[in-house]
Amino acid sequence: MTIPLALAALTVLLLIGSAAGKAVGMTRWGVPEALLAGALGLLIAPSGPLPLLPQGVIEFWSELPLALLTLVFGALLLGKPLPRIGALWRPVAAQLLLALTLAFGQFLVGGLAVLLVLQPLVGAPPVMAALIEVAYEGGHGSAAAMGPTYARLGLESGESLGLAMATVGLLTATLVGGLVVVLGRSRRWLLASSLPIACLDDDPPARSTAERAGAAPLLARLGPALQLWLPNLACTGIAVLVGVLLLAGLRQLAGRLGGGFALVIDGLPVFPLALLGSLLVRLALEKSGQTRWVTAAVQGRVGTLAADLLITAATACLDLVILGEQWLPLTVLAVAGLLWNVAVVLLLAPRVLPPNWFERGLVEFGQATGVAASGLLLLNMVDPGDRGDALTPFSIKQLLLQPFIAGGIITVMAPLAISGWGLAAWTGFCLGLVLLWISLGLWLGRSHPAASLP
Repeated sequence: MTIPLALAALTVLLLIGSAAGKAVGMTRWGVPEALLAGALGLLIAPSGPLPLLPQGVIEFWSELPLALLTLVFGALLLGKPLPRIGALWRPVAAQLLLALTLAFGQFLVGGLAVLLVLQPLVGAPPVMAALIEVAYEGGHGSAAAMGPTYARLGLESGESLGLAMATVGLLTATLVGGLVVVLGRSRRWLLASSLPIACLDDDPPARSTAERAGAAPLLARLGPALQLWLPNLACTGIAVLVGVLLLAGLRQLAGRLGGGFALVIDGLPVFPLALLGSLLVRLALEKSGQTRWVTAAVQGRVGTLAADLLITAATACLDLVILGEQWLPLTVLAVAGLLWNVAVVLLLAPRVLPPNWFERGLVEFGQATGVAASGLLLLNMVDPGDRGDALTPFSIKQLLLQPFIAGGIITVMAPLAISGWGLAAWTGFCLGLVLLWISLGLWLGRSHPAASLP
């Protein structure tokens, strides 16, 4: 009974939060309704003031973020035509440089925070400096996967701290990201709002139900909604399955090779490979001329719903006890990482990513502070139809960088490097890389048309 109760309770919370959020106009202020739904869940959780839910429900919810994030990535590339790489190398390169600046900057500010504040005050272990990138960039899945590594390196509470930081990152991504949305609207930084609605329409409605029924007789007996949704969900499921099979193959290979490769693959979550599965399925559909089976609207709704459920579940599972016990290191690291992310997006993004810098910087802020789902949710607030074409370079960037940062190889190797090199050397190394990424980004940004700068 636990699983049906958990799913039913999560659905009801999201419905109540969505209805209440719409009634008070939360989206106008850049705050997603899912955050309100999660806060309601936190109130009735076993550790909340009205403990109505059993502990088993919270334990089940705590397992959902990784699965839901995998679903978000599985749907990410299915709905829109794959771009010509030749025309995209410059925007993708700029997006890559901004993402690398954010990620290695989190290692940098984490190292400075531990060296200058946390070690003198509370004697924090050096590997705590990697928590910002693990939790903010990687999210709950990476935090859970890295727990054993932190424990081996002397930070026994590393997994709990990482999960708490990931939840804080998820909350701040939506709350602070919402404030950035309001700021962007007031300063007229949004490019998408000035584009005509039909400018980038990739999926004309005239092709929808009738053509699918003619091309798929087995679906013709179903209602229009099922004719539209079932093929889309099947393609998303295939993309996720491809990711699962790829990860299983990598783990088989890692088991034979052993060593550092096995250590990295053991900590690699499935969602970056689900993104690769999304790319492969879309490529197969385009090569076979069967792209009618997927639509941008449905795939977008799948990703948005998964993101809403993820935020609701993660917020409701916030461990208030850990937050109370470790409030100082969590606060210092969370604030340091957040200030870095905001500064990079507001000061560097308009000089690296113009002209649609705000939409592209906003989705990157959500990814770098919460998870990719947070970035997509923020993008949906300012550009629901992706008319500004911010999603394509972000998706390709995710495909290229996900195996390395945000739960990838560099995330896994960072605490090992801190332990082996020493925190000061690691922080200096990250400083050098950050300066390199910023310099390359500014050089590349000079070739873009002028943007409206903050």
